[in-house]
Amino acid sequence: MRIVQLTPGAGGMYCGNCLRDNALVAAFRRQGHAVTMLPLYLPLKTDEPDETQGTPVFFGGLTVYLEQKAAFFRKIPKWLHEWLSSPALLRWIGTAAAKTRPEQVGDLTLSMLRGESGNQAREVEELITWLAEHERPDVVCLSNALLIGVGRRLREKLGTRVAVTLQGEDTFVDALPDRCRKEAWAILAERLAEVDLLIAPSRYYADRMASKLGFSPDRIEIVPNGIHLAGWRPAEQAPNPPVVGYLARMCREKGLDRLVDAFLLLKQRDRIPGLRLAVAGGMGPTDAAFVDELKAKLQAAGRLGDVEFRPNVEHADKQAFFRGLSVFSVPAHYGEAFGLYLVEAMAAGVPIVQPRTGAFAEILEASGAGVLCDADSAEALAVRLEEVLASTELAKRLGAAGRKAAETTYNSDAVAERLAGLFQKLTSPAFPPSASALPDRLR
Repeated sequence: MRIVQLTPGAGGMYCGNCLRDNALVAAFRRQGHAVTMLPLYLPLKTDEPDETQGTPVFFGGLTVYLEQKAAFFRKIPKWLHEWLSSPALLRWIGTAAAKTRPEQVGDLTLSMLRGESGNQAREVEELITWLAEHERPDVVCLSNALLIGVGRRLREKLGTRVAVTLQGEDTFVDALPDRCRKEAWAILAERLAEVDLLIAPSRYYADRMASKLGFSPDRIEIVPNGIHLAGWRPAEQAPNPPVVGYLARMCREKGLDRLVDAFLLLKQRDRIPGLRLAVAGGMGPTDAAFVDELKAKLQAAGRLGDVEFRPNVEHADKQAFFRGLSVFSVPAHYGEAFGLYLVEAMAAGVPIVQPRTGAFAEILEASGAGVLCDADSAEALAVRLEEVLASTELAKRLGAAGRKAAETTYNSDAVAERLAGLFQKLTSPAFPPSASALPDRLR
């Protein structure tokens, strides 16, 4: 089977969707499928071998922006268009640029969703032409629903089946300016109704997106995310002194401020001697001020020396980081569609404490890898963290359950096998394109 994976790059920052898709493509290839992974907007930054090597970047971030701003750039000569989309230039831009905020790109988002009718129609046609000449895929998988602008032309011009993974688009779309938000959801509903397969990583997110789009939840298949388990293993012995860990983007949305507050409460109570906090993950230009605020709070409390900040860790360092933890938490302030960092903690045998929001309850209850606390409360988080830290037996039980879940369910090989089975049925002559009926018939 020939599969094409389209994934937006994040330039100089690590991105959970990039890491997930890169690991998935590697797993597809290990299983013998012919897979091409194409980066969109910016080159990918991954902490494992880059599966996009040797392929061009489509919808170059700079070109997409300029085409939105002025009609002149939609008709520039081919040589200039290629230069503006060169990986070297895009890599530099990605390193220097700040994170895109929804409130700043409402009109651009609408134009991209319109695809062949938007200001970036040239980019759509260049992608289709390249695929027709090089790949002729059986299935094209879009990393998230915000890429759906290319879906209609893929099906019309190539006759390929189109699958879309739903991965946290709701928070982005809901943060668009008021005048754009309603229209964006309407375009998404119209265009996603045309695709052959919709996939969500959790029941929670499938239900949420079905409600937003006006679809039946049965239209959406559930396939959890996973990581490549090579190199992931539990520590041989528990760290001493004990360590609370966090690994995600260092931002307010992921709840790092709440975890810092919970840590300070635990230090005030002083029932876990020598307790430390280790913070790792992506930190871009827009995150630095927030991290500085947290450091100032820790300094004022006399606890900055008990906390380590490690931005943008590489793959081997990340695995070692997890092996040095006693308990792990990313108490996000919003409803996460999944949370790949939970699987990383499971793979390292680290017990987890999460708020009862988003997909967290679904994942931890299914895996037995952690405990839940009330949302929006540093006090509740501190209580549950202390409970795990104070009980060696509980911590071992949770860690072992998490490791087993990673080995059986939440790994890229299991995910690739599940998706390949769906794609195989999707491309069978017995299943002609009919988006409204496909999910029931795939079971």
